[in-house]
Amino acid sequence: MLNIGGRLTRIIVRSYATKSNEIGNLVKKNKVVVFMKGVPEEPRCGFSNAVVQIFRMHGVTYDAHDVLQDEDLRQGIKEYSKWPTIPQVFINGDFVGGCDILLEMHKNGELVEELKKVGIKSALLEKEDASQNEATKSKE
Repeated sequence: MLNIGGRLTRIIVRSYATKSNEIGNLVKKNKVVVFMKGVPEEPRCGFSNAVVQIFRMHGVTYDAHDVLQDEDLRQGIKEYSKWPTIPQVFINGDFVGGCDILLEMHKNGELVEELKKVGIKSALLEKEDASQNEATKSKE
């Protein structure tokens, strides 16, 4: 511990712990939470936009946090998840991954299953069900 930094170190540690606790609360506040660049109505990077579009297709309501508005949050979420890039997606408080992982889960159907585990029915399933009902009715 440095003589000058003794007090400063305590403040930094306390600040980090508080930010970590705050982030822990944020990721558990809703079933789906996204830390992104920009906001869903106006994403500020292509990867964040891709996450927004995937959740839009599934009809998922989620909490979004713009890391460009808060550098402490931007760095803090990376330390919290031990993941170096933004966006970051959490489902039921658990870190899922970034854009590439969410896209892969969307493609292979895992996202529908993960959403189902937390009580969210994907809009894609509802469209699929409606299509099957129409096909059944037309056969009758």
